[in-house]
Amino acid sequence: MPTTWPHGPVAVLGAGPVGQTTALLLARWGVPCVVLDQRPERDPIGSKAICQQRDVLDVWDAVGAGRQIADEGVTWTTSRTFHRARELFAIEFAEAGRSTFPPFVNISQTRTEQILDERMLAEPLIDVRWGHRVVHVAQDDERVVLQCDTGAGRVSLQAPYLVACGGSRSEELRTLLGVGFHGQSFDDRFLICDIRVDLPGWATERRFYFDPEWNPGRQVLIHPCPDSTFRIDWQVPADFDLEAEVASGALDARIRAIIGVRDYEIVWKSVYRFHSRVVDRMRCDRVLIAGDAAHLVSPFGARGLNSGVGDAENAAWKIAYVGHGWAPADLLESYHAERHAAAVENIAVTTATMDFLVPQDEQQARHRAEVLAAAATDPDARARVDSGRLAEPFWYVGSELTTPAEERPFAGRPPRGRVPPAGPGVLLPDAPVTTPGGGRGRARALARDGFLLLTTDGADLGAAHTAAAAMPGPVRVLPLAELDPEGTLTAALDACAREVWVVRPDAHVAAVLTDPTVDEIARALHRATARATAPHHNREENHDGALRAGR
Repeated sequence: MPTTWPHGPVAVLGAGPVGQTTALLLARWGVPCVVLDQRPERDPIGSKAICQQRDVLDVWDAVGAGRQIADEGVTWTTSRTFHRARELFAIEFAEAGRSTFPPFVNISQTRTEQILDERMLAEPLIDVRWGHRVVHVAQDDERVVLQCDTGAGRVSLQAPYLVACGGSRSEELRTLLGVGFHGQSFDDRFLICDIRVDLPGWATERRFYFDPEWNPGRQVLIHPCPDSTFRIDWQVPADFDLEAEVASGALDARIRAIIGVRDYEIVWKSVYRFHSRVVDRMRCDRVLIAGDAAHLVSPFGARGLNSGVGDAENAAWKIAYVGHGWAPADLLESYHAERHAAAVENIAVTTATMDFLVPQDEQQARHRAEVLAAAATDPDARARVDSGRLAEPFWYVGSELTTPAEERPFAGRPPRGRVPPAGPGVLLPDAPVTTPGGGRGRARALARDGFLLLTTDGADLGAAHTAAAAMPGPVRVLPLAELDPEGTLTAALDACAREVWVVRPDAHVAAVLTDPTVDEIARALHRATARATAPHHNREENHDGALRAGR
């Protein structure tokens, strides 16, 4: 990986998991960064975002944290959905290839942050500064200038780029950047309790209950967590009063309706209202907005933090490529195009879930009642029960960076618990491979070291090497037969003879080319780094070079 960076440190606003991931991935590309957070120190309170999806663990593995997070978390592979006391269905999660990680791991956000902090402390390219509240942002064609309130006065910082991932309460920053944050807020609240209790048989399952007798007319979600802890979310009315419920003993009764007479301990409790919103721009010149600062979704489906990590990886490799001079600045515009599309997809999925969970009118309420009643005996009705489509990587099939292949068309959003077939825009399936040095590794780990050209039998290796040598930045050519003697990855790709698979540094497939020439491989690589396209971007003309506020 590169070690020489021709600019000053990149600024990362927010030391939550998205900011931590961004900083660690930038450092992996040899990019120094300074992480700013307005809090005086880390506040390890509550479980918060607990459900980490397999491909997010894979991203964290690239910075040395994925295996520890997976090992400390609770693994679950089954999602069960109930209507009242009857189980309607269970979903087992599929994978393409053979991943080193389970489909989902539950671990508190607090512990995830601690593990990522340990990795950051070991990284000399990362400088974390607590107690720095950003109060003003300005930029020109070469830099971003931040004014920070430290409590002891104001300091000014300059950075070539800013990744803004300060969380949902980023109203001031969004205003400074001039971006909208449109969407809706839901009236019903959710009560969260982290409860330490022994519940045999529940430790490897997510359970979702529609209209249980112990929360009539509303929903309950139960997730296992480490240390015999269970996260329970109850849907409650808009006027729910937690203090009154504790004082009256109603909270104890609510818990015992689920766990019975067992002893238990409340580790954390809170009430939250959720929102569905997305900014209208995720790139404002040299500022990229990520995570909850850019998009908020309802929690059913675990698409918040998982999607934020996708933002972080997309931002990090593109900043690295542009800053190192390996790609034009237009590559940064593709960050908005790809991750805004991912946010819109997440909002569409979670909004459909919320319309089913909390019907907005009589027609939706009638539809839900009919579907739930029929689902007890009708498999087709079960498919229409929406208790949350769980997080999955977004597919960049419509991206300007992706070269489409007529023989591998994208069939659209796959069924719940499934993954789309491998092809342009889709995340590369993972599998054990034989590395060029003869050791054992994983396909995605190789991909994340730069662009990767996988060649199948009969493909012109010379053409691939010639195209790779002409590209700035790291590009490797690896014959699939040597990489995958067991055939696991080959089968997951459904690879054919005379193909060249072009894989991006975030392990998404950029192109699948059949019997390509040097020029065809080069065009796909150029397109994947925005060299062949010039997407419209929002840079404002400023011929005198003066700083402009926000955008």
